[in-house]
Amino acid sequence: MLFDNAAPLAAALAIILFSAPATLAQSGSGLDNATCLSCHGSPGFAAQRVDGQAQPLSMSSDEFAHSVHGVLQCTGCHTTITAVPHTNPLPTVERLRQQVPTMCGACHASALNDYWYSMHGRAFAVGGNVGAAVCTDCHTAHAVADPQSATARIAITRQCGACHADALTSYEDTHHGKLFALGYADTATCSDCHRGHDILAAGNPASSVSAGNLLNTCRNCHQDATEGFATFEAHATSDNFSRYPASWLAAKGAWAMIFGVFGICWLHSAAWFYREIRDRQQGRPRPRVRSEALSGIKVPHVRRWNAVWRFAHLVFALSVIVLVATGLPLLFPNASWAPTLERLMGGPGSAGLVHRVAGVVMTGGFVVHFGYVGFYLARNFRRISWFGPYSLLPTPQDGRDLIGMVKWFFGAGPRPQGDHWNYQQKLDYWGSFSGVALLTVSGAMLWFKMLNATYLPGWSFNVATVVHGHEAIFAAGYLFTVHYFVNHWRPDKFPIDIVMFTGSMPLEEFKREYGGEYARLSETGELQNYLIEAPSPPMALGSKILGLGLVVVSMALLVIMVNGIVGSY
Repeated sequence: MLFDNAAPLAAALAIILFSAPATLAQSGSGLDNATCLSCHGSPGFAAQRVDGQAQPLSMSSDEFAHSVHGVLQCTGCHTTITAVPHTNPLPTVERLRQQVPTMCGACHASALNDYWYSMHGRAFAVGGNVGAAVCTDCHTAHAVADPQSATARIAITRQCGACHADALTSYEDTHHGKLFALGYADTATCSDCHRGHDILAAGNPASSVSAGNLLNTCRNCHQDATEGFATFEAHATSDNFSRYPASWLAAKGAWAMIFGVFGICWLHSAAWFYREIRDRQQGRPRPRVRSEALSGIKVPHVRRWNAVWRFAHLVFALSVIVLVATGLPLLFPNASWAPTLERLMGGPGSAGLVHRVAGVVMTGGFVVHFGYVGFYLARNFRRISWFGPYSLLPTPQDGRDLIGMVKWFFGAGPRPQGDHWNYQQKLDYWGSFSGVALLTVSGAMLWFKMLNATYLPGWSFNVATVVHGHEAIFAAGYLFTVHYFVNHWRPDKFPIDIVMFTGSMPLEEFKREYGGEYARLSETGELQNYLIEAPSPPMALGSKILGLGLVVVSMALLVIMVNGIVGSY
């Protein structure tokens, strides 16, 4: 019950106050605030109640001075205090609580009438539940703030959670609650939906959240809300199957995918790392190329990417980093770093705008790519080798290469001679497409909420939120671990591979990584067509700085993301 904690209740609810003995009794008219605070402003000040228990009666003079009641006199509320020392016996906490509503109602008559009508007031007055919420439980007694101020809106909402802990927890799982948890009050809080003093049970037809009134309540903030929008599950969680089966299934399915894919890919990466280390320790011969026999180029490189694809890769990398940075605070709002990161992003408004712009850029890049591929396929339909070496479609050879890699991991066979695209690159490619598709669809459902509500039920918002967040975790985790390992962190690549910035790679590395393509181009005499000079030193240095910078930022985001995941369970 609320009054079980004697210390805060005492400071908030002391109606009849005792002070230390004084040598001169004073009348009520002579008791100014300084006199009262000479005792009650002292930390640890207490008195004995009629039940023999010690009652803390100290308060913060600064909090009171800055409260909306700071201009009032103490005796304006504590009207029975007329002299020092006090002659009134200090009643029990229960008796103190019983006096609070009428004491506050002396000035706030309208609020008192609403309170008596509410479920809290009825439980208190009719049901005899002195633990039901009274004025000071929500507003405090001596630090009362303007209820429309950000400080008060946040404090009052947290006070709701003192009794309704499960509701506060589920509220913080929603978009409104995540903004609240980050410390921002310009979002829907408890009183915006359930009202303040005239709170009624949801089953009461007069309640602001009853089926008949919920749409109008939503329209207080969302003026264009539709009936479908009002069916949004404001307290849906992903851990309650009986009440929110769609959210539960979406979350559990997402985590199963995350753990399953990461488990396989991380094992694959660990085995790959082990084998490259062992090959080096055992002095296994590495491919060598007599470049002078191929061309007059001093340090021949093989052209892999033209400027368009390098630019597209850079834009994708930057958009992913921006999306992760702006999205993590909302995913883990209770993490210690989340409010700071959100402020660095400029707050919810700025962070949301940047997030959506980055999302449009990322999606737009894939749409352009898809359009280009579609145009190319349509134009060259009859000449395309659908399962040839330059195709990104999975082929039986990919399966054979995967088996060959596993054998190589365990020293049971040579490393497969990959062609232009290996199975790992195809996995990255198609995984990116599916990930962007999920993020785009779920993000659009949340962004264009009224359009979504026109055609889909309200719980689709909750499912879209779960899918968007979990797919973001999956995408960031995969790119910042598996993709980075394959392309930057394994021994043959460490510390950074700059081919996606320079567009070329050394000929010997090309033979080692793409032995099948090297052999094919050498046999046909086409290899000469792909040979170019090595990037200039400034280009190579700039590429390394850019690549390492992106990796370092990604690693910082990965660390705080893991911290958020661990801290939320």
